[in-house]
Amino acid sequence: MADRKATLQIDGKSIELPVLSPAAGYDVVDVRTLGKHGYFTFDPGFLATGSCESKITYIDGDKGVLLHRGYPIDELATQADYLEVCYMLLNGEAPTAEQFKEFEETITHHTMVHQGIHNFFNGFRRDSHPMAMLCATVAALSSFYHDDLDIADPKQRMRSAHRLIAKMPTIAAMCYKHSIGQPFVYPKNDLSYSENFLNMMFSVPAEDYKVNPVIAKAMDRIFTLHADHEQNASTSTVRLAGSSGANPYACIAAGVASLWGPAHGGANEACLNMLAEIGSVDRIPEFIKRAKDKEDPFRLMGFGHRVYKNFDPRATVMRDSCHEVLKELKVQDPLLDVAMELERIALEDEYFVEKKLYPNVDFYSGIILKAIGIPTSMFTVIFALSRTVGWISHWDEMLGEKGQKIGRPRQLYTGETQRKFKPIKR
Repeated sequence: MADRKATLQIDGKSIELPVLSPAAGYDVVDVRTLGKHGYFTFDPGFLATGSCESKITYIDGDKGVLLHRGYPIDELATQADYLEVCYMLLNGEAPTAEQFKEFEETITHHTMVHQGIHNFFNGFRRDSHPMAMLCATVAALSSFYHDDLDIADPKQRMRSAHRLIAKMPTIAAMCYKHSIGQPFVYPKNDLSYSENFLNMMFSVPAEDYKVNPVIAKAMDRIFTLHADHEQNASTSTVRLAGSSGANPYACIAAGVASLWGPAHGGANEACLNMLAEIGSVDRIPEFIKRAKDKEDPFRLMGFGHRVYKNFDPRATVMRDSCHEVLKELKVQDPLLDVAMELERIALEDEYFVEKKLYPNVDFYSGIILKAIGIPTSMFTVIFALSRTVGWISHWDEMLGEKGQKIGRPRQLYTGETQRKFKPIKR
């Protein structure tokens, strides 16, 4: 942290504010004492506000950089599996072989859910949105572990983290099975994390389901590439909920609720809906023309990114997996044909290249999920499953800080000032 000051001049009054230097990224003006001088900052959407100090994830959107604990995302996605990334996000360092074996066994030990959880699903309508079921069920987990919720105890916090990472695939698959009227499938300890999820999703009692290693690899990469993304809306929601002292299951349920919003977690679903709107390859030129027209409300979903102004570093890895899956499955689907032609145009068309509107991770992950038979209603559920480790890592980091306080944003009040109340004459 550099010993520098920023001077704010207001009506002839000078206020000195410390300037903090991060390990990487922009310097930060510390405005925590500004309220004592009678002022607050105004930043709707927190677009220029550092809400916390963190050592977990770093993003440089201009350069297309995403680091988890200092490790580049492309290296993690191609050289590690999802549970290794989970360990790293939780503990700060990549695991040794011995540490990973112990961690993997711990997660495997916690994949079963209490039989009482089944009763919750009996109360859900068959056509309930899977995210509604996921949100409610995750929150309900606290009722099964009420004697192990001391958030001041690091060991209990870590046990909660392990339970959540382990049980999310099981609960996610239960949401899917309930929606299609099939019996739940129990986890199997001899399968990897991604293999286990696929088995619980697609296995049925009448026949054996063999997990395709290409699909399992792609699924693992989807989990890894969505594991954490700094202080996004859902992560900030988890931190804010956690700052009140709420239990971990309630906090993660809050994150699920935030992710459910179409502006956040629904990007890959929106991409598939766009492909359906286009319908066929021969209609692409019409929609490309519309996308270039500023007066037309149509927008190409899955291209460009709010944070990444150059390219999405996750997309390159996801693109390779996407093509591997399509080659392996030999799926004949007009929407996938549309997607591949759109990708070709986006990588070659001068308009897209100049504006850096490259396909992002949501574009490719949506195509993969559709190709392997996962309905669009489950896309955000899988996102939530993947992001759980990021949420719980930030929650644990926050609670481990000294002097951690409840979040309390301020406002710019524009309503009525004090006035006298006139009671109704009766």
